[in-house]
Amino acid sequence: MKIVHTVDEVRAKVKEWRTAGLSVGLVPTMGYLHEGHKSLIDRAVAENDKVVVSVFVNPMQFGPTEDLASYPRDLQRDAALCEDAGADLIFNPEPENMYASDFSSFIDMNTLTTGLCGKSRPIHFRGVCTVVGKLFNIVQPDKAYFGQKDAQQLAVIRHMVNDLNFNLEIVGCPIIREEDGLAKSSRNTYLNPEERQAALILSKSLEHGRKLIEAGERNVSVIIKAITDMIETEPLARIDYVEIVDWNTLETVDTITGPVLNAIAVYIGKTRLIDNHIYEEV
Repeated sequence: MKIVHTVDEVRAKVKEWRTAGLSVGLVPTMGYLHEGHKSLIDRAVAENDKVVVSVFVNPMQFGPTEDLASYPRDLQRDAALCEDAGADLIFNPEPENMYASDFSSFIDMNTLTTGLCGKSRPIHFRGVCTVVGKLFNIVQPDKAYFGQKDAQQLAVIRHMVNDLNFNLEIVGCPIIREEDGLAKSSRNTYLNPEERQAALILSKSLEHGRKLIEAGERNVSVIIKAITDMIETEPLARIDYVEIVDWNTLETVDTITGPVLNAIAVYIGKTRLIDNHIYEEV
C-alpha cells in the first residue's frame, strides 16, 4: 500500500490501473479510522480490483465554532488499518493541495440539506458536496462507499451524483456499533467515561422508537415524543433534533406510510453525536 499527498500522484496511479483494465473503488474519510470505516474498505476491496481511501479533514465543512482544530488525526494508525483491510492507496492531501488560494467554485444543493444536520450546520453540506465532487473527479472511481451513520450525507451524495451525472455507483453500508450499541464515530474519542456511558441513550432511544413502529405506531409525533422523553432522562444529554423524515426526500412527515429515516443529533457534554435507523418496510 502507498500513501500519496498530491492530486497528480493519485491520477498517475489510477491511470496506471485503468490502463491495466482494473476497477477502482473509493472510500472518502476524514481519517481517525475505526471499525465502521474498515467495513467500508472491506466492502470496497471485495467489489473492486483497487481501492483508494482518502484521508482528509475537510476544512470547508466545518463551521467557525466547530471542532476542525481538535478533530482527531493519526495517519500512521489509519495506514495500518487500511493496509490490514487491503486498500491499495491512501490519498492524504494538505488543504492547499485541494483548495488553491483563489479557490471559488462550490457544489451547492437547495434540497435535502436544509433540515436535520443542515439546520445547525448551515455550511456543512456545501463543504461535503464540494470535496466529494472533487474526490470523484480526481479518482474517477467505479464505486464510492459511504456509511449509513451519516444518513443525510448518504442521501445528499446520491442526489448530487444523479443531478450532476457522475459516472459511478454510490454504495451505502450499514452502521457499525460497539457491543453496547453506541454507533462507531471518530468523535467518540472526545467522551470521558461518564459521557461515554451517557451516550448510550442515543441507541436506546432509537431502539425504543423502532419497537413502537414495529408494534404498529404510525403517528410521527407520538414516536418523536417517546424518543425525546427517553433522551431527556439522561442528565448529560442535550437534544439538537429528533426527527422522522421520508427516506427518499428527507421531508418531514406526519404519518408513516413508506420508508422513513428516524434521525437524531444529541450533545453529550460538549460532543455532538448523531445516530439513526432507516425503516424500509413499514
